[in-house]
Amino acid sequence: MPEYLQVAVRSLFILLSLFIITKLLGKKQLSKLSFFEYITGITVGSIAGTLSMDLGLPLSEGLMSIFLWFLFPLMFSYLSLKSSRFRRFAEGKPSVFIKDGKIDEKALKKEQYSIDELLEQLRKKDVFRAADVEFATLDTNGDLSVLLKKEKQPLLKEDMMTVFQRSTPPQAVITDGKIDEAALKEVGFPEPWLLKELSKRQLSVEAIFLAQLDKEGNLTFDLYNWTNTQQN
Repeated sequence: MPEYLQVAVRSLFILLSLFIITKLLGKKQLSKLSFFEYITGITVGSIAGTLSMDLGLPLSEGLMSIFLWFLFPLMFSYLSLKSSRFRRFAEGKPSVFIKDGKIDEKALKKEQYSIDELLEQLRKKDVFRAADVEFATLDTNGDLSVLLKKEKQPLLKEDMMTVFQRSTPPQAVITDGKIDEAALKEVGFPEPWLLKELSKRQLSVEAIFLAQLDKEGNLTFDLYNWTNTQQN
């Protein structure tokens, strides 16, 4: 077989293999890449390109190398879903840059974020004054999440019908069926109060995938799918 046909066949075979592996990893990989996934993607691309052009390299050994490189992010994703501790270790925790309109210089320095970069990200959110921000965090995927102060938010219909209250960011007090005591402390509610609220709704902690609570006592739930099915 001519060399150009060998290159074409090898390239098509490698492309098909990469497509199958990417489908196995899921759509998350297409949106935001972690640092580890970024390095993996570069390495796999380099291996695939070399394997396509260098006919002296065995195709089977090259594909084995690609599968091994894709195995690690797949394992990381699985462990992150199963363990919140591993997820915090692998992905880190969001960093609070602004709270109550005040910038945390230590958090900026820790994330190697300059004040100019912070202001640029705020402008992309249509925020031109840091003092207007109630809460701003740098998420683990590198995005900046911003919550404006209540008086700076667009006027909603319910605002005309309720007494003015200062808005506070909700905390994830339950994740993956487990209570986060640190998050409860942040919003100022004790664990017995949370358990009492769950009892009123005839819910158990284990049945809740995510529960968010703010300092005003507003509690929202997202149940596991199997719980929704039983209730329906």
